Amino acid sequence: MKYFYKHGATEASIRFKVCRQSVYNWAARYDGTWKSLAERSHRPHHHPKEHTQAEKEMILRRYPYYKNDMIALWDSLRKSGYIRSYGSMLRVIKKWVNPEIKKRTARKPKPYARAWYPGQKVQVDVKFVPSECVVNGVKYYQYTAIDECTRFCFREMYDEHSTLSSEDFIKKLLKAFPFPIREIQTDNGTEFTTALLTKDKQHKTLFEAILENNDIIYHRIRVATPRHNGKVERQHREDGKRFYSKLRMYSLEDGRKQLAAYNKRSNSICLKFKSPKEVLEEHLSVM
Repeated sequence: MKYFYKHGATEASIRFKVCRQSVYNWAARYDGTWKSLAERSHRPHHHPKEHTQAEKEMILRRYPYYKNDMIALWDSLRKSGYIRSYGSMLRVIKKWVNPEIKKRTARKPKPYARAWYPGQKVQVDVKFVPSECVVNGVKYYQYTAIDECTRFCFREMYDEHSTLSSEDFIKKLLKAFPFPIREIQTDNGTEFTTALLTKDKQHKTLFEAILENNDIIYHRIRVATPRHNGKVERQHREDGKRFYSKLRMYSLEDGRKQLAAYNKRSNSICLKFKSPKEVLEEHLSVM
């Protein structure tokens, strides 16, 4: 604009490689600030086929009587000469009758409480072993436990998806982890708890009973919130890439043998420049 006021529209259009009409348009909008030249909406103010004032009055007059049945309202309007489609009627009702309705604001989840020492919270979940990895066609399940603080992980494979397998897994987990466990967190699967199936609060599954006997706090996440068990879910995805993409197992014993070797190897893989074993050693050295 400064170049235009000094040299004219032709020189400005050549210098900045824009047409002369654009220079004149910007000059008409320019008030001395750059905000006046900002791009504006190209949406038209009117449409040749928009609802007329008479149609608007007809809809607003009958809407209070049919506000709970839009089909009946549309049928009533059509009998009075209304020729618009049902979708057009709904669109203008939303614009005229309820213009103050705002869009739903995105839900902001609360920040997750971080674990500060090994064993403070351990996430446990179950993964189905991919069928393409199994030769004999039997279904197998991988139980996984991961410490939130150090990411130290333990896995075991079973051919049964039940509280009996969950109880056996906890027994092996207590021996495998080199630190005491204060709290265990799972989803609401029936292999862990039946709290959503029974009203008897005193009823305990084998999994819940062994946690209670070992003075371990049991925490169930909210229904349909797998993100609360995000660390073990992420570990399952990594297991699929690093282990199951290359696995070929012929029996439960064979799968457990290969999984045990992967257990040792995975705890030595670096996560953000340190492996779970290295993080664990740092914590144990000051405990």
